[in-house]
Amino acid sequence: MTAKTSTDAVWAPPLASAAPRGLCTDCGVSRSSTPQACGTACQFIKPDYPAMEAKVHGRRRDPARPDEAFFGPYQAMYRAALKAPIAGAQWTGITTRIAEKLLDAGAVDAVLTMAPDADDKWKPVPVIVTRSEGMAQVRGMRMGYAPLLALLEPARAAGHKRVAIIGIPCQVHALRKLEASLGFERLYVIGTPCSDNTTTANFHEFLKLLSDDPDSITYLEFRADYHVELRFTDGTKKAIPFLMLPLSDLRPDFFPLTCRTCVDYTNTLADLTVGYMGGTGEQWLVVRNERGAELVALLGDEVKLEAPADSGKREGPVKGFMANTERAAGGLPLRRMPKWVRPIVGALMPIVGPKGLEFGRARVEMKAIETILHLRREKPAMIKNMVPDHVWALVARYGLVPGDGERK
Repeated sequence: MTAKTSTDAVWAPPLASAAPRGLCTDCGVSRSSTPQACGTACQFIKPDYPAMEAKVHGRRRDPARPDEAFFGPYQAMYRAALKAPIAGAQWTGITTRIAEKLLDAGAVDAVLTMAPDADDKWKPVPVIVTRSEGMAQVRGMRMGYAPLLALLEPARAAGHKRVAIIGIPCQVHALRKLEASLGFERLYVIGTPCSDNTTTANFHEFLKLLSDDPDSITYLEFRADYHVELRFTDGTKKAIPFLMLPLSDLRPDFFPLTCRTCVDYTNTLADLTVGYMGGTGEQWLVVRNERGAELVALLGDEVKLEAPADSGKREGPVKGFMANTERAAGGLPLRRMPKWVRPIVGALMPIVGPKGLEFGRARVEMKAIETILHLRREKPAMIKNMVPDHVWALVARYGLVPGDGERK
């Protein structure tokens, strides 16, 4: 990223080095002038989701709304798509367009988000965007740890009082813990679901397994139809069934323990979650509070909104995932399906597998199971602080119950 001053449309301030930490995704707090704030802000130390959700959304998860057990508090959920997709954006570009609208309307002075590194299009660089035309430079997906919250102090120093932040769950959790001390007049939080992040260097290893010419890959997205979509510089596209991905060829520590033990896949502390899981081919919007509703309303008739699909049964795939994870020596499930079977099952999954909200429920349960199994194996003393009650409730149906000392 080459932006140099706070007056540019896209500004990448110089950042301090990260302080050494244990379980850490470098959200940026350790690079601030108060790195000790990690002790209370970090998602991986002692999170209190019921209290935080009540503080942010005005209430806790409602037992009368069963899907809140999976997805967190919400007002509404939609399957959504921009009627005129934005070129170069992920999916149709809903997040990009909301940020443009906020800047054009003067609702915010700045948007804190990620841009691609000048030398590596996949490496995220935290930037402050102050004019809507700057959003064109930050479209699409990056892969790797990125200290987004290191931008908070430069943004305040530049005089920005009304701010929108686009972040993943570990960044949003820390942001919400710090929010009261930031002094912003208005804060909008657009969250994306996140699972199994890794370093940018590791991601390049994965790309090399997907293509003989990994540098030609311009786009990668996990889709709710059980495929990964790749796009290339020559305009071609390729869809790879999940079961055909070379995950078993990756190193056991390819995904760090932090990402294998995250209990907030759906970014429950955001005002609006924009993802793919419940979208069945389009985007999935989870409107969590009035600020989230305000963000969606900005799109007006530019967006198509409809009820999410919901079909299929998740129990079988979730049980299979659990069995694989239990067998794993660490990191990734190691059981390999015979190669001749994979194309057959890959073709069947979009037909018989869970879809829409049921697909989302399956992924949330898988993440809950993965969290407990990996913590038991690698950090058993941390389970009682890192695993909230609603996660234990999700995995109970699969026979996972707290052992001695695993629950507060």
